[in-house]
Amino acid sequence: MPFKILITGAGISGLALAHSLSRVNHNYEITVIEKSPTLRATGLQIDLRGPGIDVLHRMGLEKSFRKVSVPEQGLRLVDRKGRSWGFFGANRSGQGLQSFTTDWEIMRGDFCRLLYEACEGRPGVRFVFGVHAVEVRHIEDEEVEVTFSDGKVERFYIVVGADGLWSKMRKLTMGGESGEANPGYHPIGVLATYGTIRQDMREGDGYYATAFMAPGNRGIMTRRHEQDRYQAYAFCKLDEAALKDTRRGDVDGEKRGLVAVFQGAGWESEQIIRALVDSEDLYTERMGVVKLDVWSRSRCVLVGDAAYCPSAMTGMGTTCGLVGGYVLAGEIARYCAGSRVSKESITNAFKSYEEKLRPWIEQVQKGLTDSENYMDKFPSSSAGIAVIYWLFWIASLLRLDIVARWVLRENTNGWTLPSYPEQDRVRKD
Repeated sequence: MPFKILITGAGISGLALAHSLSRVNHNYEITVIEKSPTLRATGLQIDLRGPGIDVLHRMGLEKSFRKVSVPEQGLRLVDRKGRSWGFFGANRSGQGLQSFTTDWEIMRGDFCRLLYEACEGRPGVRFVFGVHAVEVRHIEDEEVEVTFSDGKVERFYIVVGADGLWSKMRKLTMGGESGEANPGYHPIGVLATYGTIRQDMREGDGYYATAFMAPGNRGIMTRRHEQDRYQAYAFCKLDEAALKDTRRGDVDGEKRGLVAVFQGAGWESEQIIRALVDSEDLYTERMGVVKLDVWSRSRCVLVGDAAYCPSAMTGMGTTCGLVGGYVLAGEIARYCAGSRVSKESITNAFKSYEEKLRPWIEQVQKGLTDSENYMDKFPSSSAGIAVIYWLFWIASLLRLDIVARWVLRENTNGWTLPSYPEQDRVRKD
């Protein structure tokens, strides 16, 4: 009998897990379901850092990644008058910590397609789109019975929730008797807005990330990834008067609020915000962190943002999801093979997954939930912003990349990525 595994969510974590599991010789039958009717090949620019780069190498996908990577050259900081205050280029040395722009930049949609194509057609892997799990029931500790949104019912030995920050599977498995809507979710008081804006490259333009900071904890960043369009991001505090009464899902209210919040901020902010709220792929997110006491319950386990979302403010979300999928696959393969497969084997696999990964995840998330207003960590006055700009300028002159060190959480501080030789060996796919 095949060892049936269900993965809910065909994002980066779910696809990485499916790919890694498919590389071992065990009798796995892997089903990946996705609520969207098609692969969600959309989203913002993402990157890999530290152990995420190592995992990509071990998966044998570096060449495919390079074919669709974004050629971003680095980050510059501009003030309200458009003056540049320095530039930090991407780290192309192959050594040390990455800069703000890494050597491994890619659009989320391209990475999802890459992972999906690496999985599609592999023996034992099937994808089902347009459905999601609505009920999970444990059958005498032997199997998990899952009811799907299309009315079908199926049993699995393992069910994995890889369905993101607002995970339905986390609610079904970790909500407990309280029925908590989003267990483990901690808001950090930031509204992040993303979209792409049509504009051809002008003379002197390059593939740069451009950041702008304004008093009042407001910020904009643009990133050029194609010749005829660029990405725009806006960040601000959710407790701004113009946004205070909006709720998640109230996109029109958030649009009006953003226009009001960035009015008079300087630089090209008003022009960018107007174009952003009119963009076809506008996406808004109330940023948060997911922290749980445990990542598994019985035969159900969580991975990626569903289990330990670190928020985009750390720059480590994609890396955590990729590494999490890789480690979980390695522990399942190690403990659940052949005659050794049992409830105890599954419990041990989940326990080892958590023991090996949690120390690093806790380091990435350190301090993020100390306050529900993450932006309070940064200067908000005109004088404080001016200090940041001067420090950036000095660091740029001295080639001291303080941006990545100050904001991002790449340094593992001695944590080592586990090795799984059975899934690491490169095959001819």
